[in-house]
Amino acid sequence: MTSMAARSNVTRIFPGDFRKAKKENVDATTTWEALKMNFHGFGNANAWNNKRKMSLVTASAQSSPRRGKTINGTMVKGARVEEGSINGGKLANESAVDAALGTSLHGRFVEDRFVYGQIFVIRSYEIGPDQTATMETLMNFLQETALNHVTCSGIGGNGFGATREMSIRKLIWVVTRIQVQVQSYSRWGDVIEIDTWVDAAGKNGMRRDWIIRDHNTKEIITRATSTWVVMNKETRRLCKIPEEVKQEVFPFYVNRFAIASEQTDCEKIDKLTDDTAERIRSGLAPRWNDMDANQHVNNVKYIGWILESVPIQVLQDYNMTSLTLEYRRECRQSNLMESLTSPTAKVIGDSNNNSINRKPDFECTHLLRMQRDKAEIVRARTEWHLKNKNK
Repeated sequence: MTSMAARSNVTRIFPGDFRKAKKENVDATTTWEALKMNFHGFGNANAWNNKRKMSLVTASAQSSPRRGKTINGTMVKGARVEEGSINGGKLANESAVDAALGTSLHGRFVEDRFVYGQIFVIRSYEIGPDQTATMETLMNFLQETALNHVTCSGIGGNGFGATREMSIRKLIWVVTRIQVQVQSYSRWGDVIEIDTWVDAAGKNGMRRDWIIRDHNTKEIITRATSTWVVMNKETRRLCKIPEEVKQEVFPFYVNRFAIASEQTDCEKIDKLTDDTAERIRSGLAPRWNDMDANQHVNNVKYIGWILESVPIQVLQDYNMTSLTLEYRRECRQSNLMESLTSPTAKVIGDSNNNSINRKPDFECTHLLRMQRDKAEIVRARTEWHLKNKNK
């Protein structure tokens, strides 16, 4: 992404040479001098380990044995739990726990089966140190909704999100690019609604979009779009979408965009090298539990490894408000990886922080690569805002 021109009373976080950043306006934001030292020392954010028992509330495509119950008196897309079950992340009464745990994890079709919707509650083990949902949590929700969409559509095969015709031909979906824009992060106990739909992406791909709303206010808090192609599960090679598969998914296509075309990140993500990266973290190893049902690393897992080379002070003081991932190749459990990060010059100016068009305080370029032969796995670009500016 291109940098904005400098203007009066603004702070350039990364003017010219990144290592020569200087402070021009203390009131605007923390300058990179305060963060610079962290790019030369590595640290991890503390995990939020205090797991507490709370309810799961989802909409159901099937009838629920516990109908007639509510969340704070509100119907949740056909599935209900006891009155006052959630209040600021705490249970108001114990009967709500049993009622909520008895609900189905499936969502339902809306808008004549073109859009699939699902409801989630942010649980204690899905938040970070600042008690808000992490980007990985949001990505897991997007993936779960997409898979349930395929399953509930009636065209699902025996593969992980594959259709029947794909399963017959031993084909799987693989994501090539995904962009997520976050307006605000939900907190522990918040209820969110996710809608997802699909459309064609060129002649040989499929686009999947999502929007996330706050259940109480109905405000859209996250938008995401992605591009998918077909891979042969045995040869691990990309291939054209068979006509039979196109006929399966075509009835579900809807010409709608979660992210407007002018806001879609289509620009090339630059490749980082040893010379251009400011921080490199080596020795990152996938675990068995990082593998998905298609026997490669789950695409959500890459986010955590990308953040391994981001300074801890950035993670503490800033929110990631935009993430674009460009997947280059598969990663297996036997592969060791390296995470590279380099900040990009950005100017801070006045902007409407309630708008999706708000200007980022700064952005970073990232790369995950094989440690042995330096082969690229994922390129990424992130945008960040000071946390106190988003409150």
